[in-house]
Order: sequence, then structure tokens, then C-alpha cells
Amino acid sequence: MNRYRYDGTVEGLFSAIDHILRHETDPQSVELKPQQQTLFDEGVYIVTNAERADILVRRFSTAYPENASQVMYCVLSEKEGLETSLLRYIHMVSLYGSRIEAYLTHPAVHDVHFLARKVAREAHRLKGLLRFAMLEDGSYLARMEPDFNIIQPLSRFFTQRLRTQEWFIYDVKRSLVSHWDGKKLDFGTLESFHSPELADEEPEVQRLWRAFFRHIAIPERKNAALQRSFMPIKYWKYLVEKE
Repeated sequence: MNRYRYDGTVEGLFSAIDHILRHETDPQSVELKPQQQTLFDEGVYIVTNAERADILVRRFSTAYPENASQVMYCVLSEKEGLETSLLRYIHMVSLYGSRIEAYLTHPAVHDVHFLARKVAREAHRLKGLLRFAMLEDGSYLARMEPDFNIIQPLSRFFTQRLRTQEWFIYDVKRSLVSHWDGKKLDFGTLESFHSPELADEEPEVQRLWRAFFRHIAIPERKNAALQRSFMPIKYWKYLVEKE
């Protein structure tokens, strides 16, 4: 088995996959991992080539958009040790196209599909569970602590949902922030943006929202187990109605 290593970045991952697909006769027999700074880490190191990475992503996304979406969700999962599965999955999609669905028992296909569903499910849930609070400058802020690094797909969704408002989404766990000013979406760390306090009226708005939530509830139809299935406890921390 040929072993390859890369620098651990997303660009490095895709440029390594591109290199292997172009130079290896059997990518299914290749192992791909991040470079480890140890004496016993054997493998051919592939220098990151951003241009080749971009070419691979653009061509794959154009030819197989649904499969490309699954690949990107897997990357956003930040799961370690998935590089070889992604390599083999991309290779198989390039061979079989839409017929890849017939190979769900293949380890690489199973790994990618299973993980992509988990990441997509969390992104879908948070589209409805993010709570935006008004800040003193009139913009809005939503905090979250997702299992996966989904701030990019979530933010792109809200550029359409809240198109006319200025807002921030803050991933507390990763100290990542997205900012939409009504025209442009930017990403950065918390230190990249100003951090105004809540608007004076925001506590009253939140109190009214909690009162509304309590009054529309029908006690006889309360189903805690069903509620948790749609709104898991791990997301309650930033839900105003659950405070």
C-alpha cells in the first residue's frame, strides 16, 4: 500500500487527492493522512498546491454537485482519519457517477454518506434553532455550539433568510464568527469584529417571547421525548424560551 501525507489543511487535502488521482493507477489501495512530526511516520509528502486543489473542487462540484456536497459536509465534520475514505469516495464517484448509490456497503462510501447525513442534519436543525438577539448598534447576534463546523452553510442560508438585516453568527466552541452587512458575508475570529452589548430593549423582547412560548403551549399535549428528538437538550443553552 502506498502511503501519502499532507499538511493537514483543507487545501492540502484536496491537492493531495488531486495528485493521487492523477498519478496512482489504483487510488483504492492508497492511504492518505496528515503529516505527523514523528520519526515513524512513513509516507510520501505532497506539497500543497492551491491551484490544483481549486481545479479538483470546481470540476468535481460541477460534474457531481450532490456528491460534492457530501464531501464538503464530511470536511466540515472535522473528523480525524477520514482522508483515505474521502480519497476513495471521490475516486469511485469519478468512475461510477450516480451509480455510486449501488455501492453503499463499500467502507468509503458508507463512511462519507453516514457522516455527511449527521452534519447535514445538525445544519438543518440549527436553521430553526438559532436565536438572534438585537445589539445596541441595531445588528443581531446568534450564538451556537454545534458538534460540527457548520458556520459556513448556516451563514449562507441566513443571507437569504435575513437578507436585509445586519447580523453575526458566533460559534462559541471554535471562536469563529460570520458577519452579514446586508451585501457581503465575511468570516473571521471573534477578535476580527467589534462586540457591542445587547440593545436596551432586548431583555424585554426575550421576556415577552418566553411568555408567548408558555401561553401557546398545550399542557395536555406535552411530549418531552418528542420535543427532545426535534430539539436536543445540547442546543437548549442558547434557546431564549428554555432559559
